[in-house]
Amino acid sequence: MKNFSFNENVFNKFPIIETEKLLLREISLNDAVDIFEIYSNEEVMKYFGKNTYKELKEAELMAERCIKAFKDKEGIRWGITFKNSDELIGTAGIWRIVKEHLRGEIGYDLKITQWNKGIMTEALKAIAEFGFSKMNLHTLEANIDPENTASRKLLYKIGFIKEGYFRESYLQDGKFLDSEIYSLLNTGHS
Repeated sequence: MKNFSFNENVFNKFPIIETEKLLLREISLNDAVDIFEIYSNEEVMKYFGKNTYKELKEAELMAERCIKAFKDKEGIRWGITFKNSDELIGTAGIWRIVKEHLRGEIGYDLKITQWNKGIMTEALKAIAEFGFSKMNLHTLEANIDPENTASRKLLYKIGFIKEGYFRESYLQDGKFLDSEIYSLLNTGHS
């Protein structure tokens, strides 16, 4: 019989993931300057559903939220670095976890200087594998801005399929915006 229960043990110690080129590690307050570089960039934040950061304190609070989410067993957000460097070039993770349904949502961001290099493809493949094999998730979801063609291509590249289109599903700057929902299923549960 298949095991259909969430693996809480993933929260015992922060999981470090190594890929061919990348190290996915715990985010710390020391990463605030790099986080600020990502979240203060208008082009990066264009489809994010949030305003750009104006102060370093916002990046520090984001790092604290990532640390707290892991401590509270609510999600895991990794800092993405190259193996030979500690400079954070992006973040990615699994959050909005619904443990009783073995479902989680992925989120990701990357410094604009690292776009179109296959970095996020490599990171998300490893995170999806972790979500399925270590957390025992059945479904990974992604919620993107319909105009974000790069994110759509990335999701398709790693096997996600489009599940739906939500009209005016979130509010930003006094304006309701649409979103597209994508999912990837754990074939090991089939």
